[in-house]
Amino acid sequence: MAADRLARVQPGVTALIAEDEPVLREQLQALLATLWPRLNVVAAVSNGVEALAMYDQHQPQVMFLDIQMPGLTGLQVAQQVGGRCHVVFLTAYDAYAVAAFEQGAVDYVLKPYDDARLGASLRRVQERLGAAPPPLDALLQDLAAARPKPYLTWIKASRGAEVDLIMVGDVCYFRSDTKYTSVFTESREALIRASIKELTAELDPSRFWQIHRSTIVNVEAIASVTRNMAGATVLKLKARPERLTVSEAHRKLFKHM
Repeated sequence: MAADRLARVQPGVTALIAEDEPVLREQLQALLATLWPRLNVVAAVSNGVEALAMYDQHQPQVMFLDIQMPGLTGLQVAQQVGGRCHVVFLTAYDAYAVAAFEQGAVDYVLKPYDDARLGASLRRVQERLGAAPPPLDALLQDLAAARPKPYLTWIKASRGAEVDLIMVGDVCYFRSDTKYTSVFTESREALIRASIKELTAELDPSRFWQIHRSTIVNVEAIASVTRNMAGATVLKLKARPERLTVSEAHRKLFKHM
């Protein structure tokens, strides 16, 4: 493939990955090994502080930086290393990614990682390796000033001993249960450590409506709205058999339906 052909004339390129989700970090390493076999990943870390320490130790030519990380964000790390290495941002938020990509100085890859998108990003990075990395100060200032509110596009959920990455658009509804919240898609159920209140603040309100103190529904998953014999508003879902009852406090959401 093109990425491999470019790698053949640029051997010994070094890279560092900073991604706080272990599953995604391992996935990215595996994809890089396939798409760019000669790339030498000198370190894979989970936060911005470790990223800077490993940069000082290894001086990689390319850094893959998760924008949202504990300690220091990917933007803060990029501010420290800008002009000294090439940067690829890792993000779950498309609005962020497009703003960075349009500047032309950096590239981005959306989570969960996609072979085609990552491959295209790697080809652009390889083409830029012959030139000095651009300074990023102006770009990072613009991003910080214009930062939009990011809504979740994927979540990490537990299903027994397994950890699933679930696209938010695939969720039919969320229902809280003590300190956990159940996530229901068309074909499965999983658990996350997030309250309904926390989810309400992170989900796109135009797509996800809270219909009860313990329930958030994906509007696109609703098949019909009816009233039962007791006068309660009940939602029928397109892809799941259960019915969801709307509390009296939230009935106004459906008054025109």
